[in-house]
Amino acid sequence: MPTQLPVLQPQTVRKGPVVERPLKVGELAKLCGKTVRALHLYEEMGLLVPTQRSKGRYRMYDADAVMRVRWIAKLQDMGFSLQDIRTMSQQWEQSGSAPDAMAKVQALFEQKLAETQAQMQRLRMLSAELQASLEYLRTCPTCDPNRLIEACSACEEHQAFEDPPDLVAGFSAH
Repeated sequence: MPTQLPVLQPQTVRKGPVVERPLKVGELAKLCGKTVRALHLYEEMGLLVPTQRSKGRYRMYDADAVMRVRWIAKLQDMGFSLQDIRTMSQQWEQSGSAPDAMAKVQALFEQKLAETQAQMQRLRMLSAELQASLEYLRTCPTCDPNRLIEACSACEEHQAFEDPPDLVAGFSAH
């Protein structure tokens, strides 16, 4: 049976930490599991904006920055590049109305969901192929150790299999 991927339920999604004071860029990076350089890149691209500068000219961020960095990370996990995220953010900001903005987001998310489900199906098929290959290969230690590797494609130890799985057969195909 193929391995099932976990499905996140709404109650399993963690909320961000409580931020009670402005954070320096290093503190924000640590809190979000990102590097300072990544946050600087987000700022350069217009994806993250410090709320203020300290007297020492340090970038300072509020609680919204934590959510923004989590949002960027989730979009990247979904396969969006930083340029895609910037374009999406710009389109959001330039939308004439909330319903128009949400309709664009909905269309993007529906497309991404379809792509994700297709990828999950490909991964389930790959998992099944790997399991079949491992089952096939588990009989190989019983083979005569003096047998030449060229004989593997016609091995009688694998009579339960009509043909070797593609991941195994590919080694002897030319």
